[in-house]
Amino acid sequence: MNFIKFFIPLAIATLFLACEGDPKPKQLFSIELAGKTNEFRNHEPVAVSIKNKKGKTIDNVSYSIDGKKLQIQNDKLSLDVTRLGLKELKAVIEYEGNTAEITKKIKVFSGTAPEIYTYEIVNEYPHDLKAFTQGLEFYNDTLYESTGSGGNAKSFIRKLDFKTGKILQQKDLAKNYFGEGITILNDKLYQLTWQSRMGFVYRLQDFKELNSFQYGESKEGWGLCNDGKMIYKSDGTEKIWLLDPETLTEVSYIETVTNKSIFNKANELEYVDGKIYANVWQKESMMIIDAESGAIVGVINMAGLKNKVKKHTNLDVLNGVAYNPGRGTFFVTGKNWDKLFEIKIMKK
Repeated sequence: MNFIKFFIPLAIATLFLACEGDPKPKQLFSIELAGKTNEFRNHEPVAVSIKNKKGKTIDNVSYSIDGKKLQIQNDKLSLDVTRLGLKELKAVIEYEGNTAEITKKIKVFSGTAPEIYTYEIVNEYPHDLKAFTQGLEFYNDTLYESTGSGGNAKSFIRKLDFKTGKILQQKDLAKNYFGEGITILNDKLYQLTWQSRMGFVYRLQDFKELNSFQYGESKEGWGLCNDGKMIYKSDGTEKIWLLDPETLTEVSYIETVTNKSIFNKANELEYVDGKIYANVWQKESMMIIDAESGAIVGVINMAGLKNKVKKHTNLDVLNGVAYNPGRGTFFVTGKNWDKLFEIKIMKK
C-alpha cells in the first residue's frame, strides 16, 4: 500500500515534468513578418524573423511554401511561389539538438497588375434566343453548347452549325439537372451540373452517356475547359480545380488572384495557349488567367455586346466563350441572346 501511495505521485510528477520539458513548437517559436501583414506579391523580398519565446539556442532556420525551399538573404525571404493564393509558410527550426516545424498562413498575390484588353467584332451569327447558355466549345470547326434550365426550357447539350445556328444534334438532360459547362477531350464530351454535385461523360459521336461522376471538395459546377491532358473546373469560388480526365477526381487547384486580392466568380472557361479565358459571373467582362499560377494577367472589357442583341423579358448576362483555332478568333454569347459574336481580343 505504501508503494502505491508513493508510485502515484511520482508518476504524476514525471508526466508533468515531461510535458513541461516538451512544449509544442508554437509555444517556443512563431514566424514574424515585416509590417505585421500577411499579404505579399510574388517575387518580392519579405523581411522575416523567428520570435524565440523561450530563449532557445537556434542553430538554423529554413523556410518553404508548397514543399519548395525559399531563398533567404539578409533576413529577407525571396517569395517564389508557383501557384498563388492562400499559402502556408513553413519554418523548420533546428535548436539544441531538436527540430521544430511551425507555419503561418499568408496570401501571395501576382507580382504584376492585369493588363486591360478590348474586343473587335468580326462577325455576327444567329443564336437560339431560348438557349440559357452555360458552356460553349469548338471541336473540328463545329460548335457545341450546353444550357441551364432558363425559363421553361430544359437543360441540354447540342451540336450546331455556328454559321446558321442549325441544330445538328441535341440531348436533353433530366429535368432535375441544371446543366452547366462542357469540354471535349479524347472524343468525349464532359458536362457539369450546377448544384447536384454530378457530372456526365458522353461519347462525342452520338451523345451516348458513358459515365457520371461526383464532385470532390468543390460544392458546385460552373465552367469546364482542358489543356489536352487535364480538365479545369470552376465552382464559383476563387478556386479552379484540376481534374484527372480518367477518374474525374480533383487532383489539385489554382486560385485566381490579381496583384491586390484573391478573386472569385470565374464562370464559363476556355483554355488557349497556357491561358484560361473566363467569363466573370454577372459582369460584362472576362479574365485571362495564367493556368499554372492562377495570376489574372488580363481583363477584357466586353461592355456593349449586350446592347446589340434583341431585348426581351428573359434576356440575361454574357456567358459562353469558345476559341476556334482554325480561325484564330473567339466566339461569345449570352444567356437567351439571339446572337453569337465572333471577336478578336486585343490590348486596349
